[in-house]
Amino acid sequence: MATIGNFDHSEVRKENQLFSRFKSLVETAFYGNNVTHIEDLRQAYKSATQAPGTIVTDMPVSHTTDLGLPEEAKMLIFNDGKVVGRTAAARVVIGHPGVDSDYYQGILREALFQSSKQNFYSADVIVGLDEKFMVKGHLTLPEGFENNLYSYLLNFQMVNEKWQERYEDSHSYKENDIYLFADPNWRHPDFPFGLALFDPEHNVAAILGLRYFGELKKATLTLAWATAHRNNYVACHGGIKQYHLPEGGKYTMAAFGLSGSGKSTITLTKHGGKYKVDVLHDDAFIIHRDTGATIALEPSYFDKVQDYPLSHATVDYYLTMQNVGATKDKNDNIVPVLQDIRNGNGRTVKSRYVTQNRVDVLDDKLDAVFWIMKDDSLPPVVKVEDPILAAVFGLTLATKRTTAENIVEDIDLTQLVIEPYADPFRAYPLAEDYRNFRDLFNKNNIDCYILNTGAFQGKDITPDITLSSIENIITRKTAFKTFGPIKEMSYLPLAEYELDFSNEEYVEKVRMRLQNRLDFILRENDENEGYDALPKETEEALCRVLAKL
Repeated sequence: MATIGNFDHSEVRKENQLFSRFKSLVETAFYGNNVTHIEDLRQAYKSATQAPGTIVTDMPVSHTTDLGLPEEAKMLIFNDGKVVGRTAAARVVIGHPGVDSDYYQGILREALFQSSKQNFYSADVIVGLDEKFMVKGHLTLPEGFENNLYSYLLNFQMVNEKWQERYEDSHSYKENDIYLFADPNWRHPDFPFGLALFDPEHNVAAILGLRYFGELKKATLTLAWATAHRNNYVACHGGIKQYHLPEGGKYTMAAFGLSGSGKSTITLTKHGGKYKVDVLHDDAFIIHRDTGATIALEPSYFDKVQDYPLSHATVDYYLTMQNVGATKDKNDNIVPVLQDIRNGNGRTVKSRYVTQNRVDVLDDKLDAVFWIMKDDSLPPVVKVEDPILAAVFGLTLATKRTTAENIVEDIDLTQLVIEPYADPFRAYPLAEDYRNFRDLFNKNNIDCYILNTGAFQGKDITPDITLSSIENIITRKTAFKTFGPIKEMSYLPLAEYELDFSNEEYVEKVRMRLQNRLDFILRENDENEGYDALPKETEEALCRVLAKL
């Protein structure tokens, strides 16, 4: 067995480090007589179709037999209310500085008592799609949210006979199964935006007062990533693919960026059939620290629909949709209204079959990491030669917030923010991720590139520019030039995006952006009682670069 969900009587004791107050609180809720266990996807689909508010479209699901669905299954739509994105302000992690564990135990005990007056469903999944890393997960969710339960079981790998056998043959870890309790109906005056409460060390979480499906997905990944991190893997919020090159050989690349940055477009594009491309995943994977091999955590894709009209071929692989419209076509069929016409951050769970060559594990190590940014001081493609500086640019990944997030603070969405390694779901100190990525670059001879998918010198950088640049990199048809006086960096010359280091205004912008990165590192050393303090070498690397400008 991979993780631990059953205990010998002698193991159920206070001294067993796998137990905690939060684990006991959350797991206990799964066993009440108000909880009905969902056995398979057919049952989950039927429950979702009958839930009030569900829109059963007239669009058939592809690959129903492969997915374990009824042959007549249709794509389903279910919409939330005002909030249509993740709420970072709701997130609380037990063990972080300033978090009063006793206080949150009381909040959770009361939430669980109040929830006992509702009927719940429970179901089991496997997170991690290779025997080298599999974690069993358990979700419980109240009646009225059958669509979220169904989407969850599609997004992750629902436990069935085949996968249970694989799971029993998988590598064992002295880690708890994941237990995720969710009650979107919960309300508390002290938590107007909801509460996402995590005890990552014990693999439990409670998602309270939050309806958006993405909260369930990312909560599960938060715990799975933390588990992988504790067991010699690098946790990655990004996309990864492998090219089979025409002249022979392979090229494996990973792209790291927030939702809406172009991460999924870069990962899932088929390049017009020029190459055979194997896709691992566009959102969640892990890298073994020693071998460089990578493993996907989910079979399906939870992606934005803003770039896909109804006529796009990708729509054929949709399974469920969230926060999209509906209309009728000329044949009087109910069909979805996509492209964020109804509201921002319309979403879909689409099946693994949207990618022709989907794989769950890549044993070849990475050839390159691409940090996706919206930093207008950078041309479309920059290469970083120094391993420490490469890890520092991931650490200080500069981007913009998108509609994927429910921003409750007064934040200017046009301003750059730093999101280290594009991972707002980290449940352990930031320095640990920095060291992991630095060591990956050092030990495995991995190239590092920065992709600016925003604008440069006032000109938008189109997806075609980004994708054609990647094609030239993987086929080695590029001639990079030194990035001005900074010898550790170079850039890909493109006629439409000229770079001029004799322009003092431009040099000042580069200097300012680098200074912002340095300021971020210095702040992390002091904020939150230094929980995310970083090694001195990160500060020194940026200071050396700034000194050259």
